[in-house]
Amino acid sequence: MSEEMKAECQLETEDMIRAQVASPATGSLRSAPFVGLRNILPSDVDIISPFVEQLMRFISRFRMAGGNDVEIEVALREALVNAIVHGNEEDPNKFVYVKCRCTRDGEVSITVEDEGNGFEHETVPDPTSPDNRLRSNGRGIHLIRMLMDEVDFEQRGSVVHMRKRANVGSDKAGTPSIDLGSEARPAE
Repeated sequence: MSEEMKAECQLETEDMIRAQVASPATGSLRSAPFVGLRNILPSDVDIISPFVEQLMRFISRFRMAGGNDVEIEVALREALVNAIVHGNEEDPNKFVYVKCRCTRDGEVSITVEDEGNGFEHETVPDPTSPDNRLRSNGRGIHLIRMLMDEVDFEQRGSVVHMRKRANVGSDKAGTPSIDLGSEARPAE
């Protein structure tokens, strides 16, 4: 990856703060620290794989080994492809904004926003229906919905929020040890 591309997708860490999350056992709200990253990507499909690999290394620090990180990875790739190819139409003057938050217990929330005009996500044909099985596109949104625990669209589909609940039996309840090295800088 070129130095320019590294600068474009440089990770920015937010200060560790307290967030209110629902406890799966009781349904009550509790405080849970999280670490958030914000990223700005160029509308270039070649940036997707190196960026996803970097972000998944970060996410894996919060998830239990043997978990379902591959589901997060596939959903993230699909959301980025949709944002770059369909949303921004690979326009080099447009960007994709990615926010990721990981709680200490392994919950992951990712938001992908493009600068496109959006689309009617409710009207995207079901790719599993017999009439659509041979179509060459239209599977990304379906995959995202199947792989993530929660998926919401805003701004006519230009923003997608995805959430994967914490790993069951996660033993990462302590404060995570994170070495972001020179590839990250504190958010201002």
